[in-house]
Amino acid sequence: MPSFSPLEWPVVRQLRSGDVFGRGPAVTSKHTRAVEPRTATADRIVQSVCPFCAVGCGQKVFVKDGRVTQIEGDPDSPISRGRLCPKGASSEQLVNNPMRQTTIRYRPPYATDWQDLDLDTAIDMIADRFVESRANTWQERDEQGRILRRTMGIASLGGATLDNEENYLIKKLFTAAGAIQIENQARI
Repeated sequence: MPSFSPLEWPVVRQLRSGDVFGRGPAVTSKHTRAVEPRTATADRIVQSVCPFCAVGCGQKVFVKDGRVTQIEGDPDSPISRGRLCPKGASSEQLVNNPMRQTTIRYRPPYATDWQDLDLDTAIDMIADRFVESRANTWQERDEQGRILRRTMGIASLGGATLDNEENYLIKKLFTAAGAIQIENQARI
């Protein structure tokens, strides 16, 4: 069992060092002085944008050995000036969560279990269903013969994490496909 000298007691260290208010080196241990922040050992720092809402707060993503080790607010961001809300501050937990799904999961109709799909298969399934739904629900004209050129079988509900450019492209795609039910979660 290590012996502790009374000269190393925090109050004695405080008085000996002249640290009157006990906010300086008198109250830090050897262990505390040896601790480095996770950001100091990062291989690289990547600028990013918070994924949680449409505000677009800037983030600095600290990466070591190809793995995200820390995410902090970016002081160079004109939007957030280095600040993050509680959800934005938890972004690292979102990225490194062991429960995070990293594969495409599909549950066929009436099945009880999920199965993994590769990306090409999933995209082909979505595209086929999109085209089929559009073809089956296409309305060229109404009862009075007026031109409609629309489908009521396709709708889009965007998320608040999409930026203006993504929303613009989604709106353009769905409008070109004839959909008129285009909405965004941020506006609801």
